[in-house]
Amino acid sequence: MELTLLGTGTPEGLPRPGCPCAACALSVGARARAATSLLVDGALLLDLTPGAVLAGARAGHSLAGVRQVLLTHPHDGPPVELPPGLPAAGRVPDGRELAVISGHRVRAVPMDAPGTGYEVTGPDGSRLLYLPPGGAPAGTNGSVGQRPYDLVLADVLGRPEALARLRASGAAGPTTDVIAVHLDHDVPPGRELERRCAAGGARAVPDGTTVTVGEYHAVPDLPRRTLVLGGARSGKSVEAERRLAGFPEVEYVATGGSRDGDAEWAARVGLHRERRPASWRTLETCELAPLLVEGGPPLLIDCLALWLTDAMDRAGAWDDAVWAARGQKELRERISELVAAVRATRRTVVAVSNEVGSGIVPATASGRRFRDELGRLNSLVAGECEHVLLVVAGQAVALKE
Repeated sequence: MELTLLGTGTPEGLPRPGCPCAACALSVGARARAATSLLVDGALLLDLTPGAVLAGARAGHSLAGVRQVLLTHPHDGPPVELPPGLPAAGRVPDGRELAVISGHRVRAVPMDAPGTGYEVTGPDGSRLLYLPPGGAPAGTNGSVGQRPYDLVLADVLGRPEALARLRASGAAGPTTDVIAVHLDHDVPPGRELERRCAAGGARAVPDGTTVTVGEYHAVPDLPRRTLVLGGARSGKSVEAERRLAGFPEVEYVATGGSRDGDAEWAARVGLHRERRPASWRTLETCELAPLLVEGGPPLLIDCLALWLTDAMDRAGAWDDAVWAARGQKELRERISELVAAVRATRRTVVAVSNEVGSGIVPATASGRRFRDELGRLNSLVAGECEHVLLVVAGQAVALKE
């Protein structure tokens, strides 16, 4: 089964008409994206968009052989003029199956938002799943017991939990090719788009790309160990969560714990919890080494700075006399244990930590000690990670990849 992506953008297209944002300003020429529309084997058109005939011609395909036109979502704005010779566009009711004269079978997949997803099985037995913008499968998609899809096209960046649900049900597996579509202007093109897609095990392709369903395409693997550094309110936690948003199960390790009577801290914790997917499990602990040693789903540690605060509390390292007598030795041993566990772990791990220094010298000896030890801890953990990011003003810069 051969698929041509006539467009890969949102229904508004990219750049959006009249939008002055930076992403739209950059989305010109080869980076421009028409509304997502798919041509399957020249016979099945999924989503009719303005300029479909011209888009097909640019990709080297004619729409003259199209036998069925299906829509996945309501189209706002003026009606799209039906090109001469194309059959009328329609939608298949959820759960129903349609046989196309070309030999393709199409099943409508219910969504958790307005719209319809389509599972297409080609004459050769290959299978693809196409989801509408902003949509994720409702339930298990009826795929339990079936082999994974060969290709999934979805709003990976807007609805990463859609991919997580498919992976949890077995509908998407390690060999499933995932292509991000319905791409909007909230993600800049270029390296940032590639990085965001790769974090979810997906890839983005230009308009006009033709792919063979079932053909293997290598996608950059999510590194086993990632360290995300940044200052306060830099967006480092959001970046860390984004990197695991496409996974069905994640253990979120909160090293800050709870603070009785601290309303401001409780509000911060609440915001973090609301942002995380409901399927993630939260652990409040500073015992990181055992979690790293044991097997399990991906681990998100937020954050190492709070872990160090706890470790210094236990070692009595804030006191100069205790630090000199035994605190330094105890703290270094605990840090060495953690670093060794990071080195040996077989789990996917994303750890968050505060970047320190930048010229400000703490006024107290204990403050300077914490700064020095956190800088040392960050360096040691970064040395054991395949990927290190620095987040500044919400922008992630790769320091090591």
